[in-house]
Amino acid sequence: MPRDTATTHVSGPGLPPRGAGSRPPRTGPGRAARPPRCTPGPRSPRAGPRGPGRRRRPAAAGPGEKLLLSGNAHKSVIAAVVVNGVEPIWVHPKFDAERHLAHPPEPDDVRRRLKEHPDAKGMLLITPTDWGSCADIRGVARVCHEFDVPVIVDEAWGTHLPFHPALPAWDTDADLVVTSVHKMGGAIEQSSVFHLQHDRVSPEALKQREDLLGTTSASSLVFATLDGWRRQMVEHGHELLEEALRRAERIRAAAAELPGLWPMGREIVDEGLAADLDPLKLVIDVRELGISGMQAAEWLRTHRHVDVGGSDTCRISASITHADDDTTERVLLDALRALVEHADSIERRPPVRLPEPSALELEQATAQRGVLRTGRARTGRARARRARGGTHLRGDDQPVSAGRARRGAGEVITDEVLDYLRSGVDHGVLIPDAADSPVRTLRVVARHRGAGAG
Repeated sequence: MPRDTATTHVSGPGLPPRGAGSRPPRTGPGRAARPPRCTPGPRSPRAGPRGPGRRRRPAAAGPGEKLLLSGNAHKSVIAAVVVNGVEPIWVHPKFDAERHLAHPPEPDDVRRRLKEHPDAKGMLLITPTDWGSCADIRGVARVCHEFDVPVIVDEAWGTHLPFHPALPAWDTDADLVVTSVHKMGGAIEQSSVFHLQHDRVSPEALKQREDLLGTTSASSLVFATLDGWRRQMVEHGHELLEEALRRAERIRAAAAELPGLWPMGREIVDEGLAADLDPLKLVIDVRELGISGMQAAEWLRTHRHVDVGGSDTCRISASITHADDDTTERVLLDALRALVEHADSIERRPPVRLPEPSALELEQATAQRGVLRTGRARTGRARARRARGGTHLRGDDQPVSAGRARRGAGEVITDEVLDYLRSGVDHGVLIPDAADSPVRTLRVVARHRGAGAG
């Protein structure tokens, strides 16, 4: 296998590299060669668990330059911003107040931010979200291209989308897309693929970033499973996903019949909250059972040996894939029935105090890279109550509801966000990436001289 993966441009899913003597067939929705370049991007220890995500962002913007970022971005986005020194211009997600969920931003949101920051170098869009809601990629791309900047799509949960017409659009007009094949595909962990088209992102720049962050000891297993998955989808993807779609529809309908469970469906599209929805994401609101999604996930794991894909204060989610069969369908539905039956026996915990959506749109006071590199003379471990309203975070805290934006370094901390995080801790949630997980203290940089020091 080649050591330098960025030179391994392939013509399409499961097909030989260009020039290898085989012309890619066209097979409907999953046909090969849709983008001009498709590049395997295995993740490396140096790049971290989302290495390809960290590589594509610097390819569009460099240190000190502005890049529009979806506010519901993955941790790897924050890491890329810190490593590269990009100035993030946050495009806030569309908040769903009823479901306490964040959906991708809309084209008008992107247009507004590009008008405010005409020197921005591009836009990073996250779609689908962890919960399956999808952005209007074509609309966002149209806006970005009007300003002659690229749109980069973090499509970690969308590797299956090209292979069935009933699934949301995947790369329509995007300049650069990265998909995590190990999530909804059949490759092993650390398997990702770049899709590059148009001329707004330099393939040479992307290759250089790959060289910078990619491992020099790439695993042949990663490449083998990527090739196997792509060929499987080209040859059998439609029929496999057709069965998965029917299975997901049956499970969703059965779950909707259970008291206290509310599966999310295309009503979010009908209500104008999202452009589309991945029907293979089974997202179920459990609040009417009197418990949180985290409690439901814990109970299912402990009592039914079922691990769901995600959970937050309101819901659980499960991904239905081509690998599921009648047995896994039955196991999941039996587990959901048992959860409903035993919900009254689950311990009631203090509720998580979810803030109004506007309370999560925090001011970015200082660049992330600058805050994290700040010396001890300007930082300290301050009591959170003294930090309120007067300081900004030095670390990186993940709020309890996974559908909402992260709290990142350099953002001004507020009463509402502190109450949100602390109520999550009281509920039993671990706050990852915080210097002090119980959030008794915050590591801060003073907003004014002497403020928040301690």
